[in-house]
Amino acid sequence: MKENYCLQAALVCLGMLCHSQAFATERRSHLRPSFHGHHEKGKEGQVLQRSKRGWVWNQFFVIEEYTGPDPVLVGRLHSDIDSGDGNIKYILSGEGAGTIFVIDDKSGNIHATKTLDREERAQYTLMAQAVDRDTNRPLEPPSEFIVKVQDINDNPPEFLHETYHANVPERSNVGTSVIQVTASDADDPTYGNSAKLVYSILEGQPYFSVEAQTGIIRTALPNMDREAKEEYHVVIQAKDMGGHMGGLSGTTKVTITLTDVNDNPPKFPQSVYQMSVSEAAVPGEEVGRVKAKDPDIGENGLVTYNVVDGDGMELFEITTDYETQEGVVKLKKPVDFETKRAYSLKVEAANVHIDPKFISNGPFKDTVTVKIAVEDADEPPMFLAPSYIHEVQENAAAGTVVGRVHAKDPDAANSPIRYSIDRHTDLDRFFTINPEDGFIKTTKPLDREETAWLNISVFAAEIHNRHQEAKVPVAIRVLDVNDNAPKFAAPYEGFICESDQTKPLSNQPIVTISADDKDDTANGPRFIFSLPPEIIHNPNFTVRDNRDNTAGVYAQRGGFSRQKQDLYLLPIVISDGGIPPMSSTNTLTIKVCGCDVNGALLSCNAEAYILNAGLSTGALIAILACIVILLVIVVLFVTLRRQKKEPLIVFEEEDVRENIITYDDEGGGEEDTEAFDIATLQNPDGINGFIPRKDIKPEYQYMPRPGLRPAPNSVDVDDFINTRIQEADNDPTAPPYDSIQIYGYEGRGSVAGSLSSLESATTDSDLDYDYLQNWGPRFKKLADLYGSKDTFDDDS
Repeated sequence: MKENYCLQAALVCLGMLCHSQAFATERRSHLRPSFHGHHEKGKEGQVLQRSKRGWVWNQFFVIEEYTGPDPVLVGRLHSDIDSGDGNIKYILSGEGAGTIFVIDDKSGNIHATKTLDREERAQYTLMAQAVDRDTNRPLEPPSEFIVKVQDINDNPPEFLHETYHANVPERSNVGTSVIQVTASDADDPTYGNSAKLVYSILEGQPYFSVEAQTGIIRTALPNMDREAKEEYHVVIQAKDMGGHMGGLSGTTKVTITLTDVNDNPPKFPQSVYQMSVSEAAVPGEEVGRVKAKDPDIGENGLVTYNVVDGDGMELFEITTDYETQEGVVKLKKPVDFETKRAYSLKVEAANVHIDPKFISNGPFKDTVTVKIAVEDADEPPMFLAPSYIHEVQENAAAGTVVGRVHAKDPDAANSPIRYSIDRHTDLDRFFTINPEDGFIKTTKPLDREETAWLNISVFAAEIHNRHQEAKVPVAIRVLDVNDNAPKFAAPYEGFICESDQTKPLSNQPIVTISADDKDDTANGPRFIFSLPPEIIHNPNFTVRDNRDNTAGVYAQRGGFSRQKQDLYLLPIVISDGGIPPMSSTNTLTIKVCGCDVNGALLSCNAEAYILNAGLSTGALIAILACIVILLVIVVLFVTLRRQKKEPLIVFEEEDVRENIITYDDEGGGEEDTEAFDIATLQNPDGINGFIPRKDIKPEYQYMPRPGLRPAPNSVDVDDFINTRIQEADNDPTAPPYDSIQIYGYEGRGSVAGSLSSLESATTDSDLDYDYLQNWGPRFKKLADLYGSKDTFDDDS
């Protein structure tokens, strides 16, 4: 520290001396005594006086990073008018004045109170002025000066990045540029060698080198192999002071990676691969894998595989799995253990991308032998044909042989086979199969007209291993037999106009007919049409065969009349061309119709013809209208009668009529006084004192005695009935027959019991009906029926 202090002091002094000499020259050339001057003549004889500058000062320097105990003397300001009596005061202003730089206002000495760093600020601009101490009157104009911070080597070089990453292809030539690293120094590059940098390599030799002035890193060894070493760590140093002793330095790390080139061919790790495949394997199934190793990476290590030779080229193939870089051997066609048990393949592995620079390294491919053994498997039976077609005649008897299917076991064991029919394909069970020899037979007669083809499936399974089975389709065609007679193709109907005998016959057929046969064409057309032998000489109609499976029906005569016969039924025999032929008799309906002069049909109704002879159309309409009116009147009459609900009036004395009023409500009997209102049993018309009869019209009105009518809300059924009996007995308007009113009101504990006679004849009742004798002549019939019970019992 003491040595530094002495050095810095010497530099200050040296700077002051050097610059004092320089500014002395400036002073001699520019400064003048402050209070002396010379006069010059101006315009119009005016005398101008110019005062001279009275400053004595320097451009000052101060060294950076000074750490001495006392403030650093930067320099001194002095005015020519300063006589040393202390009347002049020096003032300092500007950048850092008062904080970094202070001035002695008497002597003018300037000191730096803080350590300065050139890298933070290189110079300071200050303003100095001399003023009167007492009055602060400026004695000199302000003068500007600069304090420069003098640099020292206090900053080491720094790289732009702490670490660098670079790539260079493997096997690059010596001197190949890898990367350039750059460092910077914060010291003043214009002052000395503090910022002059030199680069050198500390680690990474002998593989790499660095240019001292530029920092460019280059390869130093040829044929560096990535597969041997992929990554290198290099340390680069930058040193100032031109690399001389005492300079400061900085380092950085550079990671250099060798990138891959295709300089290695693929190689199989072994010369022969052994594989096996089952004969039960299906095409496309994987057999095994091979892999050639290539130390290169990326696209330089891509390998493709091909089969180039071998006796299994037609049965096997190889594909490339680019994810694992393996060759996948697959089955292309089925193999048979019994036919051949081993195959050999020659497989080649080659690079996809080849670099021409390294073609001299040799062919970038390799070959290997793949031996594949076929393994025996328990195979299912095999049918001799992929499908079967058999024929059987329709209507053949049950048990008729349709055909045979045949399968065998392809294995060396040659296991016996058992046959069966898939019943899902033969739901109606038309067929059966012999499980040992495979003969298919019918179980019932077949009808071709229902089903012409039948498709079934037959299973063949090994007896000792039912899981090993095969399935084959069998199509059975039902052959046609002429078992259906032809019939009319449609329900034909002919029409003929009535005419007189003198009108000539028409050459046009009444109707043209054709036939339809369910049998096959071989047993169908050609159809033959004719009349039955018994009416071959029919006087009315004849049939002419057109020999094209159609026939025309013609009239044999004229003069057809609807009055004589309006409908003719003509039997026609139709025969087919089968062997033996089938025939049927079909009936053709021919109607006699009225026609106009042009032969157009008008009417074929015989009744209409008869009515036209006696009645006109208007008369028929009038009759129908009368019938409709009568029906409407009857319907209205019945409807009105139903709305009025009036009973039919019967005047016979012997006719007994019952007016039954039924109430579907039951209560609690006499003890129940709240569940039912007895007033509901009363006729609403009788509340006012008058009960009209609905079966007859009275000649005069009967006024009942007020004292006999019970109270409306009375619950005494016995009193109510007695009152009604007295009213009926004393009513002169009542007809001479009984009028029974039945009330379905019953309750618990009723003394009177039930008045219904519906169950009295079939139940053993202990009721006494003798009181009916007291109810008057109107209940005489009831009294005779029920009142004489004891007598009846005695007689029996």
